[in-house]
Amino acid sequence: MSKEKIKISEALYDIMPSDYQDLVKSATYGKEDRGWKDIGNNKELIEQHSLCAGCPESMAFRYILASLPNPEDTVMVGSTGCTSLVFPMVAVHNIHSLFGNQNAIASGLKRALSVRFPDRTKDVVVLAGDGATVDIGLDMTLQAWFRQEKFTTICFDNELYANTGGQESGLMQKGFVAKMAPVGKLFDKVRLPEIARESGCHYVVNCTVSKPSLVEKVIRNAVHIAREIGPTYLQLYTPCILEIGKNSMEGLQEMRDSEKPTERFAYKEYVSEPAKQLLAELAAKDKERKAAAKQLAGKA
Repeated sequence: MSKEKIKISEALYDIMPSDYQDLVKSATYGKEDRGWKDIGNNKELIEQHSLCAGCPESMAFRYILASLPNPEDTVMVGSTGCTSLVFPMVAVHNIHSLFGNQNAIASGLKRALSVRFPDRTKDVVVLAGDGATVDIGLDMTLQAWFRQEKFTTICFDNELYANTGGQESGLMQKGFVAKMAPVGKLFDKVRLPEIARESGCHYVVNCTVSKPSLVEKVIRNAVHIAREIGPTYLQLYTPCILEIGKNSMEGLQEMRDSEKPTERFAYKEYVSEPAKQLLAELAAKDKERKAAAKQLAGKA
């Protein structure tokens, strides 16, 4: 979605809803330093949503949208789950896939965009829950990585099937008892970040979304590396506070508790050698750009 496409004809401006007028005035499309700090002032970063009050997933969704390096030319591929309730409320191109086949859809989409727009950068980002990524969709997730498809996969890991009442998922922690899994999980949480690394992903991160600056950094890194080198994978803990028995104020603390050094969401990052080189080049260019902007501002 570009700002040009949402521009209002002068003849119709007065009759357009005030919300749409505000979007045209304040949308951050094209802003090179767009980031999570723009949240709250810009309507395209989910002004409202239909998720539960205090849901960490809505927090994660905002950070991701604000951190996309090229939102005008990004297509997000979602899957059945709570994320599919939010996509109709965002001003970024998106596709809803059937449950579990999001990485197959993204593979075809990325290839089609490369053919249709050979001279233009088009990013594809998959956003799905742990059931779609690790259980039902695991085959298609792995095959996309094996083929070195150039897009980013983001898993909102809430450690169960929250959208359907709390069934056990492969990413549920061992021993956890859910509403629809009363016996308790009998085996350890599947180590998908390790599997992603061994399956050919060039950038893999496991973390919570309690730190917006960190989320912004890993989203940008993942998209840039996927664009130039190959598949990337982010596993973000977004607990379903209803299913684990928390109130709307406790989601952030739940994530902070889970990211301590000995806990299952302690920050872990893997970067392949080609990806390290690319990130160093991007950092050098960014430094040059900021220095040039500072010099220009000094002359003004």
